[in-house]
Amino acid sequence: MTENQNGAVFEAITVHNFSEKILEQVIHFHVMKLSGGFFLWVGSSPVLSNLAVSMSSRYDSMPLSTLVMGDPSNTASNSLAQRLAKKTKKQVFVSYSLPTTDSNLSLSVENRIKKELELHPEHF
Repeated sequence: MTENQNGAVFEAITVHNFSEKILEQVIHFHVMKLSGGFFLWVGSSPVLSNLAVSMSSRYDSMPLSTLVMGDPSNTASNSLAQRLAKKTKKQVFVSYSLPTTDSNLSLSVENRIKKELELHPEHF
């Protein structure tokens, strides 16, 4: 959906939610499609603990990324935002509100996001 205002075209923000039981834990995913990018929240409870942003750069093959808020020692949001920005070529905001101690959980969550990207690219 687009809106034209004084000659400028604005895309509406769209929301897409999905959940899945991963390693005996229900994980919720919330995607807000923005103009030129998207916001992704991943968690099991409604908490916004870390927030990172990443975007492509013409000066480097790896997208730039930075932590906007949260614990700098927790790099899950930053890393995921960077990988998704590289894959989608869009600006990506990621809030990853899950424990990062289980690498199997992190890998399964990322694989579920990639599956959703393939099934529903219009939401990203």
